[in-house]
Amino acid sequence: MIVERVFPAVTWLKSYSRMQFSQDATAAFIVTMLLIPQSLAYAMLAGVPPEVGLYSSILPLVLYAIFGTSSSLSVGPVAVASLMTATSLAAIAEQGTASYLTGAITLALLSGAMLLTMGVMKLGMITNLLSHSVISGFISASGIIIALSQVKHILGVPAHGDNVVTQLLSMMSNIAQFNSMTFVVGVSVLMFLLLARRYAKRCLVWLKVPKTYAASLSKTAPILGVLGSLSLVYVYDLQTYGVAITGNIPAGLPHFGFSLPSLELVKSLALPALMISIIGYVESISVGKTLGAKRREKVQPNQELIGLGSANIASGLSGGFPVTGGFSRSVVNFDAGAVTQLAGVMTAIGIMIASLVLTPVLFFLPKATLAATIIVAVITLIDFSILKKTWLFSRSDFYAVLATIVITLLLGVEVGVASGVVLSILLHLSRTSRPHVAEVGLIEGTEHFRNVKRYEVKTAANLLCLRPDESLFFVNAAFLEDYILDCINKRQDITHVVIQCSAVNEIDFSALEMLESLNTQLKTAHIQLSLSEVKGPVMDCLEFSGFLQHLSGKVFLSQYQAFNSLSSD
Repeated sequence: MIVERVFPAVTWLKSYSRMQFSQDATAAFIVTMLLIPQSLAYAMLAGVPPEVGLYSSILPLVLYAIFGTSSSLSVGPVAVASLMTATSLAAIAEQGTASYLTGAITLALLSGAMLLTMGVMKLGMITNLLSHSVISGFISASGIIIALSQVKHILGVPAHGDNVVTQLLSMMSNIAQFNSMTFVVGVSVLMFLLLARRYAKRCLVWLKVPKTYAASLSKTAPILGVLGSLSLVYVYDLQTYGVAITGNIPAGLPHFGFSLPSLELVKSLALPALMISIIGYVESISVGKTLGAKRREKVQPNQELIGLGSANIASGLSGGFPVTGGFSRSVVNFDAGAVTQLAGVMTAIGIMIASLVLTPVLFFLPKATLAATIIVAVITLIDFSILKKTWLFSRSDFYAVLATIVITLLLGVEVGVASGVVLSILLHLSRTSRPHVAEVGLIEGTEHFRNVKRYEVKTAANLLCLRPDESLFFVNAAFLEDYILDCINKRQDITHVVIQCSAVNEIDFSALEMLESLNTQLKTAHIQLSLSEVKGPVMDCLEFSGFLQHLSGKVFLSQYQAFNSLSSD
């Protein structure tokens, strides 16, 4: 059991069958066709050599297969993590230098170490600290920045910047260098990929391809775009017309090794690595849970941290950059019929073969083709419907999402992800700092108590019965105290205050001090404070602290008992 907990792969290996092998092999072939152009494209987005994208798609898949818990998740370079890598390294080194690549490798190692540490410490609940709506806003804004960053390759102009303002100004200032041939190649591939996304499945079904495979095969259109565009460049010698190509991609496998980075480099990349780890984990666990639910497969959050941490360390040791579970690849993997993580191992073998055999062929691959591949891939990340949904449901969520989107677009992904985390925490604190507090009364003929503003209930003039719908801690303790004192000031005939604790799961020291202060203030005003329906763990804390010895009232088993005992009418 311990071995299976540490190495989840042991569980499915025990009962692995020939049929499962066939399903995994089919899925691996299809995912490999998608992953080759994606790996090259995301390497370009991250600012590292093309072969590094391939290296980042080999060993990480194997390590995740050993330690991960999702049978469908496909790990490798993804758009948001690649953009965050480029942004993090922009201030440290210039793209194309050895220092830049060292920084990318260090980011992968740091991210892996952080994820592993969080997994060992069982911090899988970290996703609960991040608002889903805020993260959706950040990812949508990142998708826009990523797509815009690739327009320069379509236009054939130099440009830079990590936000929409600097990118647009940079492209406009260099628009005189516009290359029409590059534009034709880039737009042609872009249109092909968009049309393939919409119509490829229908065409394959019309060609009698089974529907089971048609959806997955339609996602491999980027490989056709790659083959078609590099053939055109080769046949018509388009590089002489200014069409930028990837050039020489060294054939071979990654060289494994580890060199200790400088302390200064670690300090400068620690925070970016943490941000990449958190966003990558949130994206990965979301995809894993979504696909797992379709198969009634449980994804273990803490083990996922270990799986992704191991994958990132493997990426760093093999000369790669940060990786995580990719949405598009994982969906293709799932739709193609992958049933175990052996499909990921087979995909890694496919990428290894491509690294050894296909890299010379990719010499003439236009950068505009890779840019078009990225643009089409990140379109799915952009979803502004979250603004309408949050506006209709929760205005505080809406303003938090809007602020995250605007900050990310104007100030870049680093500031954007930091603001997203901060806004998520502030959103949680703002809600818990002013919890819903209901004055409750008895529904006659029953023993149930409900909000006096929503139901016709029986109340007592001398009795104030309140139900705070939140645990009591430092953020909301003062609010509850002020609320109770304000109610008493408005009603001079109150002699008893009863706090119904049915929704209180815990009380921290600040809340305990508040209760002690409230008890003293009420006693001075000749009002008794009582509690009802106190849960066991909360009662243990109150008894241990000695608070109950000084409580002016009583602790009642139920609110009904408190009402019958203390009401004067």
